[in-house]
Formats: sequence, C-alpha cells, structure tokens
Amino acid sequence: MLPQITIRPAVEADFDAVARITRDSYLAAGYFESPDHPYMVQVQDVARRAAMATIWVAERAGKVVGSVTLAVAGEPYADIALEDELEFRMLVVDPEVQRSGAGRAMVGAIIEHAKSLKGTKAVALTTGKTWESAHGLYRKTGFQRVPERDWFVPGTDIKLLVYRLEV
Repeated sequence: MLPQITIRPAVEADFDAVARITRDSYLAAGYFESPDHPYMVQVQDVARRAAMATIWVAERAGKVVGSVTLAVAGEPYADIALEDELEFRMLVVDPEVQRSGAGRAMVGAIIEHAKSLKGTKAVALTTGKTWESAHGLYRKTGFQRVPERDWFVPGTDIKLLVYRLEV
C-alpha cells in the first residue's frame, strides 16, 4: 500500500520540483520534443506562475510527486474559465509515479475546492487532443467533453479540447 497523498498549496521550496515534474511529464508523454520549446520554458518558470495563479502540489511521504495550477475567469492563467467556473491547468504527475493515484487525488481536491467556492458551479479544463491518459482520468472523475468550447492555440494548428464537470 502506497503512503497517503496530501494535496496542499505550493510554497517556494517546491518550485524546483514543480518545474522538474512539469518538464519531465510533458517530455515523457511526447507533448514536446525539447525543454527549450518556448511553452516549456514558460511552464518551468514556477515563481512567475505562482505570482499570477494558485499552484497546488501532491505530496507523498514528504516528496512532491505532482502539481496543478488553478485559476478563475479574469486571472492571467485562465484560458477558458467562465464566470462560474474554476479552471485547472498543467496537472502533472512525476513520470516515476504515474498511475499511483496522485492525479486522481489532485482532481478530487480540485472538485471539493470548487464546491466550497461561492458562485462556482463547475470545474473546466483544457487538454491536448492526443493526450489519451489525461482524457481517461478526466472521464473517470466525471468530466464531460464540451466540444463547442474547443479552441486552437493562437498562431498554431494545435487544437485543445475542453472538459467540464458541474459541481
């Protein structure tokens, strides 16, 4: 039996681990070919992200094993959130411990948090078109596709899919 997973707000001491896990998980999944890709450089700047959004980490036995970024409509890291939605982005789990429950624990904590937010009626997220393992997690936790809200990364032909769960 694996030790329990704790979900908590990230602190500055977590930023290096969050950057490494984000980089390693995106590269391992084949989403990007290089850590030098402009988007990869951006997501590894955790201090900048933390200054503009809420970052949570998943921790097991004192080690950070995953992270996620939360945003609401109007915040810099909100891509798709409507006024009554909590959006999450960049949910990542260390490739060494993927499929150990950390992703599911983070999604569960996000859903519970959204239920506690006044005026929040749903959780929304964007995911890559070919990111099948992520799609599976979102379906298993009750999210449904909202294809009419799908969108393209500006200046590219990369289509992103939107999922939503009413809370």
